Amino acid sequence: MNPARKRLAGIILAAGKGSRMGRTKQLLPYRGTTLLGTVIEEATSSALSDVVVVLGFDALKIKEQVDMSGTRVVMNPRFEDGQATSLCAGLAAVAPDCGGAVFLLGDQPQVTRSVINRLIDAWQRGGDALIQIPFYQKKRGNPVIVGRALFKPMSQLTGDTGARALFSRYENRIQKIHLDDPGILLDVDTPEDYDRLISMPPSKRRSR
Repeated sequence: MNPARKRLAGIILAAGKGSRMGRTKQLLPYRGTTLLGTVIEEATSSALSDVVVVLGFDALKIKEQVDMSGTRVVMNPRFEDGQATSLCAGLAAVAPDCGGAVFLLGDQPQVTRSVINRLIDAWQRGGDALIQIPFYQKKRGNPVIVGRALFKPMSQLTGDTGARALFSRYENRIQKIHLDDPGILLDVDTPEDYDRLISMPPSKRRSR
């Protein structure tokens, strides 16, 4: 194993307003906590070396209602300028001994610690890849892993494009991981998405 790839930080992007939901979706009840609380629980119980949570919209209320134990919270006052500002805020907080970052979305509560650990293991064994992307049935999902060598070009991104702006530029350095887990595709953007999530049978809500 390449020692430089061993330690990975998790960056949970949870700064957005989520205007399509009509309320603070990070705080929607789920699994005895909230959507964001579930993401944090899975991340902090995984093999990630460090977990950074990027907050912006309704940050004070979120910090009051969500257990942030085991994480470091970073504020992004520019969250309305697009997701790239949260990427930059999270990257700036990554410890220097981490060889890369795992970008987790605060509205994807079905990305379990098992999925995170499988991706980490594949990344650590993945040779010279700079980007790792999980797929389910040929559909691209999350979380995406990015190596430290790309932190600088990522920090120069603007708008709401996120890390995918780099995918075509570094196409030959992408590691694709195929998982039999639809949870990597499910994010909660609308009331209909949330209704579908909470109506799932308990056996389909998570799979460690």
